[in-house]
Amino acid sequence: VKELAKISGKHCVVFNCSDGLSLSAMLTLFKVVAATGAWGCFDEFNRIPVEVLSVVSAQIKTIQTALADGLKRFTFEGREINCVPTIGIFITMNPGYAGRTELPDNLKALFRPVVMVVPNLAMICENMLMSEGFGKAKLLAKKMTVLYKLAKEQLSKQYHYDFGLRALKSVLVMAGGQKRANPELHENISLIRAMQEANVPRFLAQDLPLFDGIISDLYPNLEIPAVDYGTLQSAVEAVLVESGLQVVPRFVTKVIELYQTFNVRFGVMAVGPTGGGKSCCYRALQSAMGKLHKEGTDKAYQPVNTYVFNPKCITMGELYGEFNALTQEWTDGIASSMIRQAVSLTSQNDDFQWVVFDGPVDALWIENMNTVLDDNMTLCLANSERIKLNTKMQMLFEVQDLAVASP
Repeated sequence: VKELAKISGKHCVVFNCSDGLSLSAMLTLFKVVAATGAWGCFDEFNRIPVEVLSVVSAQIKTIQTALADGLKRFTFEGREINCVPTIGIFITMNPGYAGRTELPDNLKALFRPVVMVVPNLAMICENMLMSEGFGKAKLLAKKMTVLYKLAKEQLSKQYHYDFGLRALKSVLVMAGGQKRANPELHENISLIRAMQEANVPRFLAQDLPLFDGIISDLYPNLEIPAVDYGTLQSAVEAVLVESGLQVVPRFVTKVIELYQTFNVRFGVMAVGPTGGGKSCCYRALQSAMGKLHKEGTDKAYQPVNTYVFNPKCITMGELYGEFNALTQEWTDGIASSMIRQAVSLTSQNDDFQWVVFDGPVDALWIENMNTVLDDNMTLCLANSERIKLNTKMQMLFEVQDLAVASP
């Protein structure tokens, strides 16, 4: 929808719908879309409670009737507003899993259904590699899709393994960065290095040799030079000693892998059992980056501020904010206020802001983070506020497993 809006020169507003969305918030959004002629893309539309949806269909019908009659102004919820003919209302949704409702028939009748087919990975890869400046894009794209297909089939089945389009896209962007940083390196090496940096941190010990085997089958006789993280490694080791911990080589590697993952992904899941060292890992990286910043060795390392809380020990309203049922007053939530604070700090200095969700992930609360973790990078609240995040921020989740996380 966003690409189509871009091509046709329309302004597209993406809004992540949640089960806390009230009728008044929905009507405000429709008013804005109708009066400005923008496109509204309502993501995860079937999370809205069914009693709100049935009223919403009447409002959409009012807008459609005004458009069909060619009116310049029309009455919407007791107020006369402009009717700009370029308006578009799009809804996107995944059918049937936790926290979803079936759309009412009178609402279904107002929309034209479009089914999405499985994306052609090879073609997307080729186009992205080309735009990132790779000369042998066709060959590399073919090898890369084969690699991901083989990895999906041969590696063990884990909840946190992801060989889908989003994972693939982040690797391609990373490979482009590697190519521009080291133009003298062979294109194959830039791509393989990006694939290793993005995938190796998440693999279990028994899957690593298999993944290395697949790479060496696809790219025989190719030596991949290791990336030098010498300054970061020595800083991590020094920080561990200062905090009275042992310097375990595997743990130091894991801290560097966390740094690599932060460079690729905006949202990061640290998966492991209680006492597995997840919190120690990010704290060690936080201290090491602060230490390197003080020494002034590299501009890439900046001080880190963290905002830590457990999302499962509070209600959804306390997490993301809610309206009071009697007075209709809005109370801000913990996550929304912390994220807003982090956004305001990024405009003042170059410090990194990490929001740490230290608790189990399930489909109920994580769904509100949908538009935060994808390309939109926007937190949508039930009072129709949209908080735009930026690249100086990271979302870190500490979880035991992803068994009940939504896809």
